[in-house]
Amino acid sequence: MTGPSTARPVSRRGLLTGGALAAGGSLAVAAVLAAARSGEPGVRTGEPVAAARIGEAIEPFHGPRQAGVATEPQAYAAFVALTLRPGTDRAALGRMLRLLTDDAARLTRGRPALADTEPELGLLPARLTVTFGFGPGLYAAAGLDERRPASVAALPSFRVDRLQPRWSGGDLLLQICADDPLTVAHAQRVLVKDSRPFATVRWVQQGFRRGAGVEPGGRTQRNLFGQLDGTANPRPGGPLETAVWVPDGPAWLRESTTLVVRRISMNLETWDLLGRTDRELAVGRRLDTGAPLTGAAEHDVPDFAATGPDGLTVIPDFSHLTRAHVGDDRLKILRRPYNYDGVPTAEGHADSGLIFASYQADVARQFLPIQRRLAERDLLNEWTTPIGSAVFAVPPGCPEGGWIGQQLLG
Repeated sequence: MTGPSTARPVSRRGLLTGGALAAGGSLAVAAVLAAARSGEPGVRTGEPVAAARIGEAIEPFHGPRQAGVATEPQAYAAFVALTLRPGTDRAALGRMLRLLTDDAARLTRGRPALADTEPELGLLPARLTVTFGFGPGLYAAAGLDERRPASVAALPSFRVDRLQPRWSGGDLLLQICADDPLTVAHAQRVLVKDSRPFATVRWVQQGFRRGAGVEPGGRTQRNLFGQLDGTANPRPGGPLETAVWVPDGPAWLRESTTLVVRRISMNLETWDLLGRTDRELAVGRRLDTGAPLTGAAEHDVPDFAATGPDGLTVIPDFSHLTRAHVGDDRLKILRRPYNYDGVPTAEGHADSGLIFASYQADVARQFLPIQRRLAERDLLNEWTTPIGSAVFAVPPGCPEGGWIGQQLLG
């Protein structure tokens, strides 16, 4: 492998024709990387970052798994789905993914992409992650349907769905997250521009959570109903490992996961008409603390058998908590949702909702049973409507000098 002192610049053309990835970097970037690795307060992943250092914080791009899944969620996200152009075959996919991987590796380090027309916008990574997802169409274009995970397919229809093509499907997903919206916007533009020879934009969904530093890290985020969203996520360590990551199999499958993206419209106008008690019965949790109606703290174990003076269960059978509950850590899903808030109608009615991103080792074994129970009897269906749906495989990560998808296509 060529050392830093002898590395030669690699052109855009070189990447598009299958050349090696460029190496090297500025002293300023090296200093930021050193600070991030040193564990200095305010820079370490998952810890609160001082306001002056938020822009410098780095999430490592290279590794056996892709970043942006188990990563502490950033404040802003863009989910970009692409449709492959006719004739984009296995060789062309390799060229595209080499180029996009190089873009992502540079930008996540605070370095401009090759031929970046706004290089100043690439200098503050703000914990930027770029996560690649492969839809069924990508495997078909590559002639590798036999390597597609069986559960990576369009979901069955549910009676609550009102799916719109403009928010559904996709051959390749780029999940772009950072603690700064300008960083997200710039990365999105770079990646979309460099994908143009190979693909067209199918849809873009942009979302947000609490801003970086607004509250301590590790807090469960709130959706626009005021509900804590993600309390039941598998805990870091063993439960997360078994629920999210594929532990074995061939190289293109090992250390991978799957992603379901559901766009859920939330009717805030009718939700506003409910009193607090009715809202909490629908959710099954207290809105202020997130505690189950039978508990006192967010992570208390719910008691679904407990009854009140009226003889009814304290947590109703139709509550969201009851319908979504999974006791077995191996069958849980990792929720990493983002809110969206569009332009209100002329009458002032909101266009708001949730970009629900769910990660799990197997969609059929983990996500679908939960979704079936929710579609059957979740009272929150009165105020929520799924309007978009897409499923992707999230392939393994790559080492320095490698590229995302290399195990599958290389």
